[in-house]
Amino acid sequence: MRLIARHFVAASLCFATGFAPLSNAAPAVTAKPAKPVAETALPKLALTNQILYEFLVAEIAGQRGELGVASEAYLDLAQKTRDPRLAQRATEVALFAHQANEARAAASLWLDVQPDSLNAQKALAALLVGDGKLSDARPHLEKLIAAEGGNPGVGLMQLNALLMQQKDKPATLALVKNLAAPYPNLAEAHYAIAQAAVNAGQFDDALSEIKMAARLKPGWEAAALFQFLLIQRDGKDNGAAFLKDFLQRYPDAREVRLTYARQLVSLSQYSQARDEFRVLAKAVPDNPEITLAVGLLSLQLNDLDDADAAFKQTLQLGYPDQGTVQIYLGQVAEARKQYTEAAKWYQSVQAGKHYLPAQIRYAALLAKQGKLAEARTYLHGVKTDNAADQVRLIQAEAELLRDAKDDQGVYDLLSTALTSQPDSPELLYDHAMAAERVNKLDVLEKDLRRLIVLKPDYAHAYNALGYTLADRTNRLDEAVKLLEQALKLAPNDPFILDSMGWAQYRQGNIDASLSYLRHAYSLRPDPDIAAHLGEVLWSQGKRDDARKLWQTSLDSNPQNAALLSVMQKFIQP
Repeated sequence: MRLIARHFVAASLCFATGFAPLSNAAPAVTAKPAKPVAETALPKLALTNQILYEFLVAEIAGQRGELGVASEAYLDLAQKTRDPRLAQRATEVALFAHQANEARAAASLWLDVQPDSLNAQKALAALLVGDGKLSDARPHLEKLIAAEGGNPGVGLMQLNALLMQQKDKPATLALVKNLAAPYPNLAEAHYAIAQAAVNAGQFDDALSEIKMAARLKPGWEAAALFQFLLIQRDGKDNGAAFLKDFLQRYPDAREVRLTYARQLVSLSQYSQARDEFRVLAKAVPDNPEITLAVGLLSLQLNDLDDADAAFKQTLQLGYPDQGTVQIYLGQVAEARKQYTEAAKWYQSVQAGKHYLPAQIRYAALLAKQGKLAEARTYLHGVKTDNAADQVRLIQAEAELLRDAKDDQGVYDLLSTALTSQPDSPELLYDHAMAAERVNKLDVLEKDLRRLIVLKPDYAHAYNALGYTLADRTNRLDEAVKLLEQALKLAPNDPFILDSMGWAQYRQGNIDASLSYLRHAYSLRPDPDIAAHLGEVLWSQGKRDDARKLWQTSLDSNPQNAALLSVMQKFIQP
């Protein structure tokens, strides 16, 4: 019989019972149960014609994707036979059919006929929790915790996963505290309370509980990582200091060390982060992800020898994404001006998602060596099987021409490309920017207005048109309206804020201009934003502030054209 393909979203209740998700249709009764049922627990069931008929009704309904019918049929059959396998399957199918009443009835029956089944306890408890019946769920949860025998911590650690569907988080916290109360000296009990406290927004209580868990179980990494997450709510530096202190006391805590290394990266402390990854590499020398991290940090630190060695080791360890590492090795060789070696690495990427980026980098490498014509010819020969990749190749060629200061060439290339893909958003935007560089503002406006029609939620189309009108024309009111729309779509985009600040300056609204520009610069200290902000400050007589701002930005961006231009305009005669 042909299966009707349908997708069903598994409720978290099903996850709690350990059932495998249904992919296309309800599973047959012969599928393996989540936990084998002991033979001695099975009733001696005679396969009568009626039972066989009802079984086939349920089975065929499930295969057709009629889960509601299948659920009712399985439940009826389970009630008649009191077979725990059918009760389990009735629970399973009812969950996927989103029939809570049938699922609860089936789970109750399952537990009744197989009272020692932990999965039945979990299923019924989760269903009761989902209905908000916490008091009814409590005895089942108590049994689940106690069922772990000498290690109730296992059940306590699973507790919040079973309770996650309960929307009343304070009530859930109260329940978890009651369930954990018999185990005051068990670290997992305090961990469970801390989890529930976080879910209820009680962060101070959570921190107190997780600290108690850590005291009861010194060196427990799970508690340390939980405490770290709570501590870093007050700042990343605080979290990093906590992890560092923990590692001084427990140097073999690998998960904590990995988290610490990542935290250092987020703080831009790349050298210290690399040191931590190197410690991990010694502890787990066969892990290519660790050596890759060492390589990336070495590349960031411009330690090319170390980066080269780490990336090659990553390949030797069998890192699955070989193309990524080969491109990094090409970048290292390129930075060393070993262009033949770099070309070898780029061209070694033969297939997959990294093939096109590698070919583009190879073409850029040719252009860097003064072989622009050869680079363009090479890009023309790269085979693609979709329009999106073809656009990427055109953009790459345009970038080569832009780097060669051939603005007219960029414009002509993109003009030709648009004849075959006139509604490509990427090409329209790039063509508009190219038109601005060759002073074809009418073409820019036409392209961007077409782009706005195609992608009305694309904030940067409004921004580009609004900024150009503000900077290059006297249509200032129109520019501001476009920029207001851009800010509605992306209110914290620093470049859009910069554009609005510049438009306000052109309108003479100095206070508003400074507010927008300072906000933009605080979000992203970009040299173009610094150029605008400095000019507005200069116009208000704050020349020392402007000079300091420009010089600070120039120190990090010595070749930025906007900075050099504005400084030459105001500082140098």
